[in-house]
Amino acid sequence: MILERIEGPWDVKKLTPEQMKTLAAEIRQFLIEKISVTGGHLASNLGIVETTVAIETVFDTRRDRLVFDVGHQSYVHKILTGRMERFDTLRQYGGIAGFPKPCESECDAFVAGHASNAVSVALGMARARTLRGENYQVAALLGDGALTGGLAYEGLNNAGISREPMVVILNDNGMSIDRSVGGMRQYLRHLHTSTFYNRIRFKLSQKLTSIGFLDENRRKSIIRFNNSVKSLLANQQNIFEGLNIRYFGPMYGHDVTELVRTLNEIKNMEGPKLLHIHTVKGKGFRPAELEASAWHAPGKFDKETGKFIKEDVGDEGPRYQDVFGETLLELARRNDRIVGITPAMPTGCSMCIMQKAMPERVFDVGIAEGHAVTFSAGLAKEGMFPFCNIYSSFAQRAYDNIIHDAAILNLNMCICLDRAGLVGRDGPTHHGAFDMAYLRPIPNLTIASPYDEHELRHLMYTAQLPGKGTFVIRYPRGNGTFKDWKCEMHEIPVGKGRTIKDGRDIAVLTIGPIGQKAEAAIKKAEAENPSLSVAHYDMRFLKPLDTELLEHVCRTFDRIITIEDGVKEGGFGSAVIEFMAQKEYTKKVSVMGLPDRFVEHGSPSELYHITNLDEEAIYNEILKLSK
Repeated sequence: MILERIEGPWDVKKLTPEQMKTLAAEIRQFLIEKISVTGGHLASNLGIVETTVAIETVFDTRRDRLVFDVGHQSYVHKILTGRMERFDTLRQYGGIAGFPKPCESECDAFVAGHASNAVSVALGMARARTLRGENYQVAALLGDGALTGGLAYEGLNNAGISREPMVVILNDNGMSIDRSVGGMRQYLRHLHTSTFYNRIRFKLSQKLTSIGFLDENRRKSIIRFNNSVKSLLANQQNIFEGLNIRYFGPMYGHDVTELVRTLNEIKNMEGPKLLHIHTVKGKGFRPAELEASAWHAPGKFDKETGKFIKEDVGDEGPRYQDVFGETLLELARRNDRIVGITPAMPTGCSMCIMQKAMPERVFDVGIAEGHAVTFSAGLAKEGMFPFCNIYSSFAQRAYDNIIHDAAILNLNMCICLDRAGLVGRDGPTHHGAFDMAYLRPIPNLTIASPYDEHELRHLMYTAQLPGKGTFVIRYPRGNGTFKDWKCEMHEIPVGKGRTIKDGRDIAVLTIGPIGQKAEAAIKKAEAENPSLSVAHYDMRFLKPLDTELLEHVCRTFDRIITIEDGVKEGGFGSAVIEFMAQKEYTKKVSVMGLPDRFVEHGSPSELYHITNLDEEAIYNEILKLSK
């Protein structure tokens, strides 16, 4: 096999066109075999095989800068840059990451866990190259879903006026996770330019430059005239060339020979260039081609039958996201003001349940979290009630919008933060570690986290009642507790916690589902130490805090443990300590939460263990404080 002889990108450059085609087929088979066992992002990587082979052939990724956007299409790059032997460890604790990681390989130029930042990063690298007088190529590989995010346009806008040489490769497969949305999707579908035309234009430009005819002023005039002629002939303005970015394509993204030829032709041209390629997400694996969304990150599967292998969850209940999706539809049927908004995550957050039943009341706005919040604010200002669902980590991009467009007016809307806490194998770019700390200082916000699925339903019901203002509900990835999760919903008093268990020696205060780990740890500690009595309180709300309950705790207990699945600095434990300081309570308090560092990828159980937030760590902390 050719793939077995590839030790690094230098070996790819030695291949003939026919060998490159064979290599692409072998990589596809390799991906299917490995990801069927490890899980991971399959469809996006199957679709980018030939493009990546071409990139590694044309560029030297040890020296040139290749910036991914989005990073989940980087597996083929990892295979071709010396990490094939470690691919069995993909997304495993201590193994290779599922996204580009500069500390993992010199061939990874930048971290890339989200979307829309690659053009800005690449432009910064290109400008640094000029300022330092260095000589290397800069390329950005975009998924077309990245063009639904505003940062991509900020980068393109500045790239066009910078004239820095760089190549942007637009991988257009009509998909992000779900089907791409918006006007750009329609625009790309109809955008066309002759490959023959581009080739002739390039050769003419080379000739005119060589004889000294094309100075900078003439070049700009010719480009403007050229764009006008193309717009007249095609009856369509090319937005990229309107931004002074040379456009090439669209071309078939699975013809590795043509990709190599084209990239070699354009890489040394002056200024920024954009190569538009059409690819098929899931290419080469029929089930993934037919259902690209389901095969985006399918988990383990049978490579022969194409059937998913469901992990045994024992007595666990449904996924929190499914409880959210079903409950949202249930509430929407009762309340015709309710609408759903998601930034390209209808399947990921299960808003697809309401989308299927009420498509006119669900809005997928693309990978545009800031717009999702501000769009929701506009809906709320005019009397609708939006449930805006964003992954916790990705909501960081909407921070300004939450403050300026929602909280200032105290609008009646609910921001649901899915994937709060440690999400597992996607790693530090996806962990929902910071939301409590970054949201807590914002006035007018109500911030809550449910103990279980029943509490999630109650909080969603409470949020949509009149006069509740801007409500935030955070909940984790993964499965809940109850098989019979579909309880009757009722209002929860805002800012009120509850007693899970009375006690006399130590008080344990928790927020969110991590309270269930504490509950198990308390039972174990008391079973092994019959004289020990531990109280447990589910605070429910980070903001407003239940000060009445905290007064009771501070008057009753000298030893207190706070537990949260967010960063300790500025989070729930900090809020409790601030309250105690203001009231001049002097108690022994242990704050348990995520450490002041980025947590790597691994299984959730491994990560909660190494961060001292699993049942064992809580048990040990109880025993430590009891002495």
